[in-house]
Amino acid sequence: MILLALRVPVAAALGLVAIVGMYLLVGERATWGVMRSVPHAFAAHWSLSAIPMFLFMGYVCFSAGLTDGLFRVARAWLNFLPGGLAISSVGGAALFSSVTGSSVACAAAMGKIAVPAMLDRGYDAKLAVGTIAAAGTMGSLIPPSTILLLYAVFAEVPVSELFIGAVIPGLLTALMYGLMILLRVKHNPALAPRETSVDWRERFLALGETWPLFLLVITVFGGIFAGLFSATEAGAIGALASIAIGFAKRTLSWEALKAAAFETIRSTSAIFLIAVAAALLTRLFAFAGFPDYVQGLIGEDMSPLLIIIAVSLIYLVLGMFLDPIGVMLLTLPVLLPIFETADISLIYAGVMITKYLEIGLITPPVGLNVFVIKNVVADKVSISDVFRGVGWFLLADVVTVAILIAFPATVLWLPSLISG
Repeated sequence: MILLALRVPVAAALGLVAIVGMYLLVGERATWGVMRSVPHAFAAHWSLSAIPMFLFMGYVCFSAGLTDGLFRVARAWLNFLPGGLAISSVGGAALFSSVTGSSVACAAAMGKIAVPAMLDRGYDAKLAVGTIAAAGTMGSLIPPSTILLLYAVFAEVPVSELFIGAVIPGLLTALMYGLMILLRVKHNPALAPRETSVDWRERFLALGETWPLFLLVITVFGGIFAGLFSATEAGAIGALASIAIGFAKRTLSWEALKAAAFETIRSTSAIFLIAVAAALLTRLFAFAGFPDYVQGLIGEDMSPLLIIIAVSLIYLVLGMFLDPIGVMLLTLPVLLPIFETADISLIYAGVMITKYLEIGLITPPVGLNVFVIKNVVADKVSISDVFRGVGWFLLADVVTVAILIAFPATVLWLPSLISG
């Protein structure tokens, strides 16, 4: 934590602590042995192959313009509601999340489309920017989330069960955000002028523009949930299908494809560096006997509810200051033995951790998504107004988390269906 506070890169901080700790515990020879074996063994993990596949799928879909119509679809179907354009932005972000797997990418892409549209229509600026900053966080929760994929590898849980376990919480998050907007606009109509009605023909025309993307998402995730192929195979199918659709529609150029490949390599490299360092830290904790120590410390009487609440506080505090992936990989070596000792479902824990990390993306003082949106709007809205705008959505997140804690079945019901 001291190294991270000093702004040392996450991968360097985790790796340095792990290497020095192992050297002090088991000596130079054993440390070199771990450093030779763990990075290769971890990076060669089959499930990790899904990360570049899904990242590439998302970048190709964006580069080919396949995601451009998502906001129009949501707007056509939801603009009849009070605050319809803001609610449409939430719906569009949820749809965009199903192909991107990244909160920052979702916030940036939707911010460029939806924020100018809302400001041009006379929406309250704080409502407009707050909506997109908050809605963008769903990219971390709605599959194919990179955070969920990494968690599945570290916790050794099936990716398919983790993905489907995040579906209801993701939809619940979107519902709570939409309900928050609806109630605020009902209470204060000046926040958002009423939108003109759209007839059914326009709604279906808008839907028709994006049918290839919907078909892609249904094929990829329907195949995972039906057990037809693994997450890695689904990612590869999705990446190839997105390329084929882009070339068929003549919206994808070779230059755009190369740019998408470069962005995939850059993002994957950064993620894998952090993940390998965290794997070394996990080995350090194993050498130190930490899992056995935790099991003896907690015993069998610790309430799972208290553990979940304590974990929520830990992640909400760390999420205020640190990168979500770094926070998760820093804490998982400590928390996974606790979950197993307390008999807490690792599927449930993974979804809850992801939700907590999602909240950290819009929490002061760092709030990564807040700064992404500030960069999009430039001088039109101040950073303090963006933070004020997301404050209402933090209240909606509190309600969502309370529901998930009170009713674990919201996470575990769908995975129980596919696991038999």
